[in-house]
Amino acid sequence: MSRTGPTRWPGAAPGPHAPAASTVDGVCDQPPDTAPEPATPPHSATTVERGAFCSARCACGWRGPARRSRDLARTDARTHETTA
Repeated sequence: MSRTGPTRWPGAAPGPHAPAASTVDGVCDQPPDTAPEPATPPHSATTVERGAFCSARCACGWRGPARRSRDLARTDARTHETTA
C-alpha cells in the first residue's frame, strides 16, 4: 500500500502547507479575535430527591453528595451558590 501524500481527515486542522490569510506588507487583513469570553452558566442550585436520599444539583453541572438529611442537602446547595 503506497501513499502519495499526507492524508487529511475531514475537519482536521490545516497543515503547514495550507493557505494563510491574505496579507498586505505582512499585515493580516482579518480583524483581531474580539469574541467575548463564553459566559459561565448561572449558579442556581436546587435539591433533588431520589428514594430516601436528597442531593443538591446546580445548573453549572455541579452535584453534591447524596444525603439522608434534606437540610444538609439544602446547605450544600447554598454553600455552592455562595462559593462558586
